[in-house]
Order: sequence, then C-alpha cells, then structure tokens
Amino acid sequence: MDMDNLTARIPPQNLEAEQALLGAILSNNRAFEKVSEFLRPEHFANPVHGKIFQACASYIEQGRIADPITLKAFFATDEDLKEAGGAEYLARLAAASGVIINAYDYGRQILDRYIRRQLIGLGTDMVNDAFTISMDSEASQQIEIAEKKLYRIANEGELDGGPVTLSAALKESLAATEFAMKNPAGISGVPTGLTEVDKLMGGLHDSDLLILAGRPGMGKSAMATTLAFNAALKFEEENKKPGAKKKSVALFSLEMSAEQLAGRILSAKAQIPGNLMRTGKLNNDQFDELAAAVSLLGKVPLYVDQTPGITVNAIMNRARHLKNDKEKGLGLIVIDYLQLISSPGRSENRVQELSEMTRTLKIMAKELQVPVLVLSQLSRLVEQRENKRPQLSDLRESGSIEQDADIVMFVFREIYYLQNDVPKRHSNETPEKFALRQAEWQKKCQDITNQAELIIAKHRHGPCANIKLYFNGEFGKFSNLEQDFS
Repeated sequence: MDMDNLTARIPPQNLEAEQALLGAILSNNRAFEKVSEFLRPEHFANPVHGKIFQACASYIEQGRIADPITLKAFFATDEDLKEAGGAEYLARLAAASGVIINAYDYGRQILDRYIRRQLIGLGTDMVNDAFTISMDSEASQQIEIAEKKLYRIANEGELDGGPVTLSAALKESLAATEFAMKNPAGISGVPTGLTEVDKLMGGLHDSDLLILAGRPGMGKSAMATTLAFNAALKFEEENKKPGAKKKSVALFSLEMSAEQLAGRILSAKAQIPGNLMRTGKLNNDQFDELAAAVSLLGKVPLYVDQTPGITVNAIMNRARHLKNDKEKGLGLIVIDYLQLISSPGRSENRVQELSEMTRTLKIMAKELQVPVLVLSQLSRLVEQRENKRPQLSDLRESGSIEQDADIVMFVFREIYYLQNDVPKRHSNETPEKFALRQAEWQKKCQDITNQAELIIAKHRHGPCANIKLYFNGEFGKFSNLEQDFS
C-alpha cells in the first residue's frame, strides 16, 4: 500500500472503550484504581475523553468524588466539552457506563490503540528521514534515533514518564528502605561483593552514574571485572526465584577482548594464575579445574560487548535491547573505559566531547533505571606530585565528569609507586643507616604488596571514605581485606 493510502486510513482507536471506561469511573470511582498505574490522558484518541480522564484523576487523588455533578462546574467553560454535549455528555457517559470489573480491559485497549498510533507515527518519520539524505544525518544515526523511540514506545505504560508526584516518589523511597532493612547486609542496590563498599553505599543504586578512575597499573579493569562478576553472580541467584524479573550485567569492554575478560574471571574462579593459562604451562589437574569452572560459570548472566570505538548512542541502544529482553533483562552497565568511546561528531574539542558523553551516560542511567559504572583515566598530574593519592581535581581536564557523577571512586595501590622508589645511599650516610632504611623499605613493600584502596571521593547520597581491599595480582581480583587466601 502506498503512502497516500496509508495516511488516508483512520488511525487505530476504540472510542467505545474510552466511553465505557469513563462511564465506569464516573459511576464508581473505584474503577479508576484499576487503570491509574498505566493509563494517562494523552493515551485517549478523543482529546475530550483525555480531559475528562484528567479531571477525574485530579478529583479522585484529592479524595473527592468525581461524577457528572461535581465535574459539571469544572467543564462549564470548556469549549471542547461544550461541542461534545457539555454536562449532558458526562451524564450520558455515566448512564451507559461499562461494568467496573471490565475497567482494566478497557484501559488496556485504549493503551494498545495509543501505542499503535505511536508506531504509525514512528514508521512515517522513519520513511521520511530515510528519504532525506544529509551529511549531518547518517543512516546509522537514524537507526539509533529510531531504536531509542521504539524502546520508549515498547515500554509505554510500564515505565513512568513525565512528572511524578512527591507521594509516589516517597513510597518508592520507603520501599527501598524496607528492602534494605529486610536484607541481612543492609543492601538496597546491586551488591558489589565487597563488604565495606556495600556497607558504605548500600550497593550500586539504580539511575546512579558511578565513575571509577585511576592511573594505568592501578587495577581499574580488574576492579570493574570483579564488580561486574560479583553482581552477575547475585543476579543468577535472584533470577532463579519464581516470578523474578530477570537481570544481567552488560560489560562494554573497549580495551580488552571478551576472551581476555573471560580469562581473568576464570583465573580468579579457579585460582590459577593468568600467566600460566596464557602460556599453557598447566598440569592435567589444573586444566580439569579450569574446565569445571567453565561449566559452573556458563550460566552467569554477564554479557560482554567488545566492539572497538563504539559510540555512546550505540551503547545506549544495545543496553535498551537487553533491558527490553524479558529473558535477559538488565541490572548493571559497566563501561571500560570513557576515553575510548568514540564521538560521532567532528568536534576538535575532546574535553567538550567527554563532557557530553558523561551527560548522556547519566541520562541513560535514569532512563534505564540501572546503575552505570564507567571507568576513566586520570591526568598525568598525579605522577608529578609527591603524594600520588588521586584527587577530584585530577578529573578536571575531562570536563563535567565530577559534576555529572553521583559517585566518584579512585583505585589506588601504593605498592605501584613504592616498589619503584628503591632507596639510594646518601653521600654522608653510614652503611648501617642505609641498611636500616633498606630494611624498612623492604618491610613496607612486603606489608602492602597485596593492599589496595578504593577512595570514595564523591558520594552524593552519603559519606566519603577510604576503603582498604585485598588485591591478588596473579588472578587480577579484588576482594575483602580480611579474606583468607591461603
């Protein structure tokens, strides 16, 4: 069918269902409760019906009765309602009302027709945009825009949109608090598997943008892999519960391949050094342990995207696909790392590009209602200071990272710098004093070899802190400091 015939067709609508639902609400306000969670005024094909629904909602939410008598004055001056028949139209709706038990079905039909109208509009826009060839609008960008709109349509009626009442927000906050109280560890977000981190932050929370930064060699990727895997293990456990909403972890690795990441996870799980795996210097027992670990880890809901030079919009679209897949779901996004994300624009100002990326990532966290953990490099200014412990100011060259992030964390391992600062004998120093200094240096190196710090430098929802962790370089794994690795 050509476009002229398509546009001449009447858009999908069910005016009878709209009238029946409004009549049921006007006759018995309890009918509103059956549709209030998913139906909004703009879903009605007839704008007059949308106005009546909005008026009913306003009255009912205020604890007042919504019927033809109480709404008569409300619509006395409304021209659209006058054309429909004025107050008499309200009375006719109430007189010919549907049965309250059918209110939910009426509401779903109204929403279904609205979604169909949205799909038609999206399809028309896609066709028009595809015919328009412009240097500023590549086909891949049009696909990303269309996918974003389609995702929103797919979730219409399930995800909240527009202003939310304080009452609804307070109930959500109370529910999260209640969930944390029932959890033995007091965690209301996605657990990290690191006890002190979970105690401080209560896990990783939906809609939060978390930045994990550090200089090369500090273990940022190892930390990200640890957090992603620990979260995926928890999701695997939760997904098995009857009626559970499926969740998974999406790890966008722009630096390492999926095979390298899997190797790190396998090394940590089987407790076999990664260098032995890479060189193949394993005995039969060790290989059997690896094979057993592969079998155990096969069902962990962790998805790795290793696309090099991926754009932030592509990340958003792929994350939406996972979120919308009821068999996979989405509970956490990890990106390794920010400076490797490509920009579709042609700006020569990289700082401005990175700032725009962090803003978009924050929007993604809010839209998908999942925590987004993004790794970031620090400036070289850290190396020029005597105190190498990173600070928030080290993020400044990347623009709005600090501003957009809800939480900023730094990975710091003092041994990285201390082991390279080998004591040298001073010209006026006795051999005994030099030997003593050497012994002290060796003792300190030994004491902190496996120690690391996670520095919480910004925490929008709570206190900042320095959390000491155990780092096993052989397995590339972070864990609780008090854990026994013997």
